[in-house]
Amino acid sequence: MNNTQHTSHQYNQELEAARSKLMTMGGLVETQVTDAIKALLERDSALGEKVSFSDYEINTMEVAIDEQCAEIIARRQPAASDLRLLLTIIKVITDLERIGDEAEKVGRYAVEMTETASYGDLHNSLRHLGEHVKAMLSDTLDALARLDVKQAMQVVSNDQQVDEEFDSITRQLYTRMLEDPRNIKDSLNVTWCARSMERIGDHCKNICEYVIYLVKGKDVRHTNLEKMRDEILGND
Repeated sequence: MNNTQHTSHQYNQELEAARSKLMTMGGLVETQVTDAIKALLERDSALGEKVSFSDYEINTMEVAIDEQCAEIIARRQPAASDLRLLLTIIKVITDLERIGDEAEKVGRYAVEMTETASYGDLHNSLRHLGEHVKAMLSDTLDALARLDVKQAMQVVSNDQQVDEEFDSITRQLYTRMLEDPRNIKDSLNVTWCARSMERIGDHCKNICEYVIYLVKGKDVRHTNLEKMRDEILGND
């Protein structure tokens, strides 16, 4: 192998290592979200505490991957698709870290509400929202791993349903608070948990928009969903 081939092989290994670490971080974040929602719904304070104290692992990975990508850019001066890959990784790890932050919040609220909160009729609504958000995150990571634009588009579309479910829960909670002021504290805590789940959906949407950017070379952020479909899937 000549010098050029060796350098190229080494460069490809560096890119693959960064991509592999990204997916490892994604798996860790997915576990955090699953555990946080389980802790909330099952009133498992030990699991909630574990989630709230594990966020440092995600933060550490974000810093390490960010530094790795910055070093590759500085040394290799990548162009075209390689540069898009590195920029996408840098953007995605930011959203993954924020998903981890939201999971940490749910974990902390789960600990606080273990003994006091009464979800009542909201339990099924919270469970449904949690299942939807977990599925969204799983589909997002799958789209990222396979660079699947159609699946990424589906996740972007699904975010609207998460928003609607969050709005429905919020309306129910406002009603509870109006009916009995003693419900205000617990209802607010449930609201923050539902808000964190809704934000996880937003971050999944962001990541899928980066997948589209990586594959298609088009920045579709802040684009109307129908226009996005026409531009990205119109010729497929």
